Amino acid sequence: MIIANIIALIIVLIGCFNWGLVGIFNWNLVTALFGAASVIATIVYVLVLISAIWLIIALCMERGRISFRRD
Repeated sequence: MIIANIIALIIVLIGCFNWGLVGIFNWNLVTALFGAASVIATIVYVLVLISAIWLIIALCMERGRISFRRD
């Protein structure tokens, strides 16, 4: 589980870096690398989404139950 969290965090950080470039410079790294309408670019965006969802769920889960507070 820890390895999955680390991989998800790296993917989300790559996505955050890409959106930072879009916001600051209006330049999309994923589009520049893989093309605007390519299947690979779509896969990258879906992987970022899945990784973000994974991290949200992992943050909320505590010992098999959902918890939003730290004891």
